[in-house]
Amino acid sequence: MPALYAAFGAISVPDSVRTQLCIGTSLAVIIPTSIQSFRAHRAKGAVDPLILKRWAVPVVIGVLIGGVIAKFADPAVFKIVFVCVASFSAFRLLFGKGWRLGEEMPAPGIVRSYGVLIGVLSALMGIGGGQLGSMFMTFYNRPIHQSVATSSGLGALIAIPGAISYMIVGWPQMALLPPLSVGYVSFLGVLIIAPISAVTAPMGARLAHRFNKRQLEISFGLFLLLISANFLYGLLAR
Repeated sequence: MPALYAAFGAISVPDSVRTQLCIGTSLAVIIPTSIQSFRAHRAKGAVDPLILKRWAVPVVIGVLIGGVIAKFADPAVFKIVFVCVASFSAFRLLFGKGWRLGEEMPAPGIVRSYGVLIGVLSALMGIGGGQLGSMFMTFYNRPIHQSVATSSGLGALIAIPGAISYMIVGWPQMALLPPLSVGYVSFLGVLIIAPISAVTAPMGARLAHRFNKRQLEISFGLFLLLISANFLYGLLAR
């Protein structure tokens, strides 16, 4: 997201559509990246298939709701959602030792409601759901490695309907968008970023399994704080 935001700014994409274009393009990039990442995590035997199955349909429903919101929301809304959710996740990882909602995952209905929320927020943030899914799982005492691995399976479930939604809602703005865009998805951006991301995603998965629990929490938390600070600066500079 931050890289795309800077790149689209450099080619003078109007602010009124730039954030949405970044989110839609990010979702399209996530499709091959998430598949590669999930395969790498699954090969490590760290994925919980039952939770993933319970999240599948609710997550897609949430993404479609997020796509409808994207049609009408002000660009600042996307940045605010990103900053709030990413900052909360970062502080949870860095300073939230002992934060628990329970020692076991809750009833299936509650798990599915989390899936809807993950889908909505992911569609508004342009992420694959790994950040949010892993956060909810660690709230219920699941190991960070299993949480990250299981949540990686949400990527394609979020990215495919999400990217399609952004193409549809962005279609009326085509005159403001750069060449090779379909709605709020820049296929030039996808062609540049997706191959590199697909290659490096399994590397990231292998690296994650080399870190211990605290190292992984600190690394992810600092990364989220850095990204949040970048978007917060953009909001304050308006």
